[in-house]
Amino acid sequence: MSFSRFMVKKSIASIQAESQKGELKRTLSAMNLISLGIGCIIGAGIFVMTGQAAAQYAGPAIIISFVIAGLCCTFAAICYAELSSMLPVSGSAYSYAYASVGELLAWGMGLLLLLEYGVAASTVAVGWSGYVVSFLANFGIVIPKSLTTPTLQIINDGHDLLFTGGFNLPALLGVLMMTMLLIIGVKESATINNLIVFIKVSVVLLFIVMGAQYIDPANWHPFIPEPTPENNFGYGWNGILRGAGIVFFAYVGFEAVSTAAQEAKNPQRDVPIGILGSLFVCTVLYMAVAAVLTGIVPYSTLNVADPIAKAVDAIGLPWLSFIVKIGAIAGLTSVMMVLMYGQTRVFYTMAKDGLMPQIFSAVHHKYQTPWVNTIVVGLVIGLIAATTPIDILGDLVSLGTLTAFAIICFTVLYLRKVEPNLERPFRVPFTPYFPILGMIFCGYLIYGLLSNPVTVKFYLVYLVLGVIIYFTYSQHHSKVRNG
Repeated sequence: MSFSRFMVKKSIASIQAESQKGELKRTLSAMNLISLGIGCIIGAGIFVMTGQAAAQYAGPAIIISFVIAGLCCTFAAICYAELSSMLPVSGSAYSYAYASVGELLAWGMGLLLLLEYGVAASTVAVGWSGYVVSFLANFGIVIPKSLTTPTLQIINDGHDLLFTGGFNLPALLGVLMMTMLLIIGVKESATINNLIVFIKVSVVLLFIVMGAQYIDPANWHPFIPEPTPENNFGYGWNGILRGAGIVFFAYVGFEAVSTAAQEAKNPQRDVPIGILGSLFVCTVLYMAVAAVLTGIVPYSTLNVADPIAKAVDAIGLPWLSFIVKIGAIAGLTSVMMVLMYGQTRVFYTMAKDGLMPQIFSAVHHKYQTPWVNTIVVGLVIGLIAATTPIDILGDLVSLGTLTAFAIICFTVLYLRKVEPNLERPFRVPFTPYFPILGMIFCGYLIYGLLSNPVTVKFYLVYLVLGVIIYFTYSQHHSKVRNG
């Protein structure tokens, strides 16, 4: 059997034709897409991951970690902008890979997108649960710990797992609520998302303005703490690198904009605007929040589920703490929705290609959304959120996303070589240097994430299972291969 059979490609002409006659309604404007991106980016990165990365790995230098992660995302973002303007379809990086490097690697990209969207949604659900539990405690409503902790827990410096018997019920319920909302319809979801984005951006700006008045510069010294033997891969420049890998999770939202291409009014123009606009706005906000957060309280105290609320509590403003928790809950809610939206659209496209069961492409006759797909995705994401610790989830998301981004940067170079005459409404400047820099930055951050053995084992097992599914099901049902 020739290996070339597994490298069969989906023609770019057929992908562009699908985008013209799709079943999904085109209702999203450029501002909707920017809002969609901001809605996904501002969430767990600011409200959860920043504190963990600062406390355990980077210290106040978490600001540098954000710069590194932001640079990596900038190079990947402009590569996404070129591909999404050329191939305006819901499959995102999966469709780009199918058109350039072939079916097997496209399937692999689909697996990586499952980590980027599905597992990321689970990660955000865990953070959402933490803020909800903290908010309810302010009113004397205490949920038993057994119903707010994951079933598994990492021990022995990331080398082993412990079965705790817990089950994070609020995380599961949050995911199920988002599932129902996405079934009702994208336009309605986008309207609610716009409102939530306004609320949480306002809360973030309020925190920056109010918190800046209570900064103690002594908390920024030393800016780059010295590494210690007991802190594996933490502090010093290694810690900054590890921190960049963790907070990179916070940037995955800009790519979700490209999955909405088939529902954008003018995808060639609007999708690049949505990607680059949302990335720029959120990068500036992230760095400002990180500076204020580590300036208010010592970085070593921020390894908690609600670090921004902790910082606000430390300056003695209960009203601001209340507002911050509301904003965090709203923010994480919108992130869950956008990530789950992206995951269902990737599955929808893969099912249309025959690589997944056809039921995943079934569209509801009234709401015109992939409803069965959405229900299955919601149940799986909710169960993962209820049972798995956030440490593993966050690292898995970053590993999968960085690998996907590196492939996207390569795809731009590949298509420039083999399809130089294709219309590209948006072109990556300074090619080949920007795509190459994107691949280098992705590899650099992947290296920083390999210090957690449990995460690496999960990642490898996941990829092996994905390959088995491809050879036992997907290759036999591929519509492209079967003509």
